[in-house]
Amino acid sequence: MTELPNKGERRRDGILTVLKQQGRITIPEIVEKFGCSEATARRDLELLERTGPLVRTIGGAMYDGMNPVRDSSFAERQGISLLEKEHIAQEAARHIVEGDVVGLSGGTTNYLIAKLLKTRKGITVVTNAVNIAMELAGSEIQVVVTGGMMRHNSFELCGPLGEGMVSHLNIGKMFIGVDGISENGGITTYSEQEAQIAKALMSRSQITYAVFDQSKVGRTSLFSIAQLKDLEAVITDRHLHGSLADAARRCGVAVYVAGEAEDEDETAEQG
Repeated sequence: MTELPNKGERRRDGILTVLKQQGRITIPEIVEKFGCSEATARRDLELLERTGPLVRTIGGAMYDGMNPVRDSSFAERQGISLLEKEHIAQEAARHIVEGDVVGLSGGTTNYLIAKLLKTRKGITVVTNAVNIAMELAGSEIQVVVTGGMMRHNSFELCGPLGEGMVSHLNIGKMFIGVDGISENGGITTYSEQEAQIAKALMSRSQITYAVFDQSKVGRTSLFSIAQLKDLEAVITDRHLHGSLADAARRCGVAVYVAGEAEDEDETAEQG
């Protein structure tokens, strides 16, 4: 005997139907149409974001059925291009010295940077990622965690509370993890909330580095964080090519390729 869908499943099916029909939906619309509380509406969108073709936005969601590449969880992304991300993290750590106030947004590459910083001293890390803060717990790194609501996919704290706190901070070097980088789109992400907190962190930073592996090159995700001209540097695992390389040059963006500095040091030692 086939089990009938329960009330929650029927409501989520209804939300998805509305999304497909009109492209977006707000929390108040869900409350009105389906007679549920705001908390229930938010939980439904969280569940649908993990399994369905939608992207959470501030106050609701957008249908994303045309995009084959979706926002994935930290656990899903952690094993992808791991070696490349480790090399990028090592290169990023070379740019951090004692006395620095460092900003780390969420993401698997920035999590690896945090792991490398655990043994260092005299550094302050500002982060909106709960897993990064926990990774640095017990070390001699001073950690400042922004407030906000946590996104379960990425462990990032987002929203007005966090943005308000960030507005009072002064960050020296900001490392931003991205879901895409392109000539026209700049640096982008799948989440509107993460884009907003990343913008806030960048606005309070003296230098911003975008960190990404080659799988992000040429990709434009749904929400914009910044244009190339807003970056001081990028750290990646291979040289940029074509129009993106030309655009980075025009904007004065330095490109650091993971592993090159070590190769130069070895050549100098052999010489």
